[in-house]
Amino acid sequence: MHPESSTPAPHAPGSAAAAAAFEPTGRTPVPEKERQEAASSLSAPVKLPTARSAGCPFDPPAELAELRAQRPLTRMRYPDGHLGWLATGYSAVRAIHADPRFSSRYELLHNPFESGHTGALPPAPVGDLTGLDAPEHTRYRRLLMGKFTVRRMRGLTARVEEITAEQLDAMERRGPTLDLVEAYAQPLPALMICELLGVPSADREVFQRHTATIMTRSATQDEVFAAMTALQETLAALVTAKRAKPTDDLLSDLTTTDLTDEELAGIGVFLLAAGLDTTANMLALGAFALLSHPDQLAALRADPGLAPQAVEELLRYLSIAHTGARSALEDVELEGQLIKKGETVTLSIEAADRDPERFPDPDTLDLHRKVTGHLAFGHGIHQCLGQQLARVEMQVAFPALFTRFPTLRLAVPPEDVPLRDGMNIYGVHRLPVTWGEV
Repeated sequence: MHPESSTPAPHAPGSAAAAAAFEPTGRTPVPEKERQEAASSLSAPVKLPTARSAGCPFDPPAELAELRAQRPLTRMRYPDGHLGWLATGYSAVRAIHADPRFSSRYELLHNPFESGHTGALPPAPVGDLTGLDAPEHTRYRRLLMGKFTVRRMRGLTARVEEITAEQLDAMERRGPTLDLVEAYAQPLPALMICELLGVPSADREVFQRHTATIMTRSATQDEVFAAMTALQETLAALVTAKRAKPTDDLLSDLTTTDLTDEELAGIGVFLLAAGLDTTANMLALGAFALLSHPDQLAALRADPGLAPQAVEELLRYLSIAHTGARSALEDVELEGQLIKKGETVTLSIEAADRDPERFPDPDTLDLHRKVTGHLAFGHGIHQCLGQQLARVEMQVAFPALFTRFPTLRLAVPPEDVPLRDGMNIYGVHRLPVTWGEV
């Protein structure tokens, strides 16, 4: 699903009254009229909160925490009028991810974001695993899982280190000041995923541009379609070349399976889109977060071996793939609520990964936290295929960056860093940095 635009949602209704009405027993009784009004306010449908608080670029919209504190599963009114649900609690979001009674098929979902597009969403393009259910999803997943094992991805560490060093060398030659997104965060994962697929160097810039179009909410349906078509045409030509002359890469390996040329091209588009935008934004936003938390940055600089643990905490804390959705295939009872067949549930990953019932002091970035079970890569059958590659890239890239440039700092005030508020994947558009004498 590619939601196109978003607008700020109002504050959760009746927060103060609701809190008073549901205080533990033993306190002053609440009049029945006030209790009924509070209960009514809790059951009133909300819109999806999307506006982050000014000066808090790393925190989810504050209204999500308010809703989560009231109840982890809230009635939500969708922009097209559909009455569905918003899941903000960790246990609810995780349970829905793992429950086969909920579908990921795009054409069954209602768009949770305000946009100019109305009506049913189109089905997933060929090869897009995110928008498929079993058995179609199972067939693709089984063919790909062996290509992304922990062992295989760790085997790429040396190549990640080489590419990282090359990008840092290029940064040093350019000298300060520069945009860390353009100079470092984007090229590293782009080069790795293109190399993994066997994409020729000459085509890599085109792939990045079309992927950015697909992932933005501001793109029109026509623009998204044009970008998808261009990527598919280029990948189709690449598949033909790989069938004729296989090389040592993932796409060539897949030509030996029963996948058709159309499916191979579609999977290539899917993997490129998934591998470029996500890791690039984790690198850029993660660097911004570390530069904004000097005590945590000092801890990483003092102990580069902290990188694996630090990466998991940054993934949890930032949760850049912030929102998902599922549609109930049958009536499901969850968290004391009845989700009826056909109702869409919006999954707030960013709220779930800040749930205090799962993560103590969740709004604090703590690189020494031993994080397990965060949902930044999803959960269940749709958990990110490339998560091990992303981990390797980040575990190499963060320490290398701050070791090479020990005086690295923002070149603009934090409030002037442009945020990707209207995007499927949260992050920054640019991150101006400098280094050298202060």
